[in-house]
Amino acid sequence: MQDYIVESVDKAIDLLMAVARKPNIGVTELAKKTGVTKSRAFRLLHTMEQRKIIKRTSESTYGLGEAMLVLGITASTQTDVIRLATPILEELCQRVNETVQLRIVDGLDALCIAKAEPSRDLRVHANVGRRRPLYAGSPKCLLAFQPQEFIDRCVPLKPPALTAHTPKSRAAILEELTKIRRQGYCVSRGEVSDHQVSCAAPVFALDNSVVATIHVVAPAFRIRESELEHIIRIATSAAQRLSRALGWSEEETAV
Repeated sequence: MQDYIVESVDKAIDLLMAVARKPNIGVTELAKKTGVTKSRAFRLLHTMEQRKIIKRTSESTYGLGEAMLVLGITASTQTDVIRLATPILEELCQRVNETVQLRIVDGLDALCIAKAEPSRDLRVHANVGRRRPLYAGSPKCLLAFQPQEFIDRCVPLKPPALTAHTPKSRAAILEELTKIRRQGYCVSRGEVSDHQVSCAAPVFALDNSVVATIHVVAPAFRIRESELEHIIRIATSAAQRLSRALGWSEEETAV
């Protein structure tokens, strides 16, 4: 896989890690540590400075920029979410005997960051790292609780049809998002895959923002309406447990 490495990105990361290990370091020393010329080190540092990954701490020294604080907090939050979610996902999986996923917003997609699968032969297979559009299926539960500006960016004027059941218009999606916010969960019947039913419930953080969603995904033929209602109750309860573990308070939300 060495052929796929972008050399300039690789060197920029070397510089970034050198600054992280030794703040207030000068460009000359950085060039020596990373094996690049001083002029190239300066160009790479200047580029990262424009994106606030690096900042100047004096005329000729560098430290980490504000963007790295955001990345650090986000990485820490995601790590905590996965650590706290794992036993909850496993318990939920055992109770419903179906595939369970934890998804977060990443760019304009819903990204699976953790999963639990039952041992039964016929099940929905989940892949950590798989992306789904936010405008269709149970990922709409993630989208529903995002700022309106972000929702507007994610919902196409003419949504591409993933199946015959994918919402066919922007207005239909926005109406569903309102319904999800009101009822506190999302149900999808064949919107992403014809033969799957899924439900999702939001996971709240300390500041009442939705940082993730817990999804239960099952073959459609196996889920009757009464069973779906049971799954919704258990999945919603699991999401609330994870929310409380992250510092969320239901009383604060009510206020």
